[in-house]
Amino acid sequence: MSTILELAARSQHGVTLTEFARELEAPLSSIQGLVNGLVATGYLDERERRYTLGPAPFLLLRLAGRPTVTSVTHEDLEALHHETGMTAVLAIVVGSDLYYVDYASSDPRYAYLAEGFVPRSLIRTSTGWVLLAGMERRDLWAQINALPPTEADLVDRFLKHLTDIQRDGLVVAPGVSTEADGVSVAVVEDGKTVAAVGIMGSHAEVAERKDELVDVLTRRRRMWETRASATE
Repeated sequence: MSTILELAARSQHGVTLTEFARELEAPLSSIQGLVNGLVATGYLDERERRYTLGPAPFLLLRLAGRPTVTSVTHEDLEALHHETGMTAVLAIVVGSDLYYVDYASSDPRYAYLAEGFVPRSLIRTSTGWVLLAGMERRDLWAQINALPPTEADLVDRFLKHLTDIQRDGLVVAPGVSTEADGVSVAVVEDGKTVAAVGIMGSHAEVAERKDELVDVLTRRRRMWETRASATE
């Protein structure tokens, strides 16, 4: 397995099953099963039958205290928190769950979620909507099909906004969580949505300040995109 992950990590454009099998000198059928398992658990991403490193290793890096996303730093989240006075989070998807892997907040609930690596629902968070919208179509349908029937209304709401989210990389106060609401943007590196940054608060505060929060995140995102382009 480590060889497969290393090959995927070293490849700029992804590795095919045939290339994996040739490098490992193993039957294609055996490699297929192993690779499918790595995709399902978030260790590999698949796009057009080519495999690249998925988000799960980045979560392990975060557990080890190392950065998971190169274009957004903890200092960026602190700056968002200072500018808005609200919680700022950095979220990634691993398997079928969302994780806050970094945050800046005075609210202990977000400290618990991020520091405890507590899985969150993709369909019940604004950052989750951004991450779902950034997936390949086949992966998106798989995620939606795996949701319980009780989430059908939220799925319908998400799908109505899907085209706009994919175009703008932005979700504004979707009202999908009973606990809080948010405005979130996609973090894009090497042409892929690798994370989402959200500003979170009460439903009332987010509704009142949503235009301001969109302006703040849009301005910050331009800076992150410039930073990402400089490292590619």
